[in-house]
Amino acid sequence: MGTVLITGGGSGIGAAFVEAFVLQGSRVAFLDIQNEVSQELVQSLSGKGPEPIYVDCDVTDISALKNAIQQVEEELGAVRVLINNAASDERHNPEEVTPEYWENRLKVNLNHHFFAAQAVQPKMAKAGGGSIINMGSISWHLALEFMPAYTTSKAAIEGLTVGLARSYGKDKIRVNCIIPGSVRTPRQVKEILTPEYEKFITGQQCLPDQILPEDIAQLALFLASDQTREGCAPAEIFSWMPELGHN
Repeated sequence: MGTVLITGGGSGIGAAFVEAFVLQGSRVAFLDIQNEVSQELVQSLSGKGPEPIYVDCDVTDISALKNAIQQVEEELGAVRVLINNAASDERHNPEEVTPEYWENRLKVNLNHHFFAAQAVQPKMAKAGGGSIINMGSISWHLALEFMPAYTTSKAAIEGLTVGLARSYGKDKIRVNCIIPGSVRTPRQVKEILTPEYEKFITGQQCLPDQILPEDIAQLALFLASDQTREGCAPAEIFSWMPELGHN
């Protein structure tokens, strides 16, 4: 599979991605701004596979992002799998959004997807192709409120995925988008999953169990594998909700 690069890999779903690819023997690098948890993740995976490389990088700084990717390529070789995962679903009231806040949310949730893909494409193509996986969100499909900048970004990611799939397909680069439902990450449990909200979510699902970060990681492993060498679906919805999801 070659080198795997994951943005926002220090915690939550991103950390599950890092662990899953390390355990299957991949060379993994991940970018994050959470230094302490990222170092703890590296230590927790010691002896379980190739040691992952953590690069402290703010993906909203495109110059820093490109430099980080160049560093990874120099240390580990061409990136063959890119997972654009870094994001923030910070809640906000539409009436209080300023132009500066709006632009910042696009930088956090959307822009780096394109520029990371653009940066890895030349060497990925030269190496014979690979896989780019963008992380979307079910939030805009459900018309969730109090995060319009986030849902706008996540809707745009699906369009970006289709556009890049068309552009990069000739180089045998597959571009897909995972659209998770409600995932039980530690932050979700701490900040969002109140008993009332958890009851609402499980009441909408066909299956009683909540989706875990590890479940999303298994889908990423599949999309990154040779089993999907001809697979370039615009979106893979991972939700227990019957009107939107499958699996």
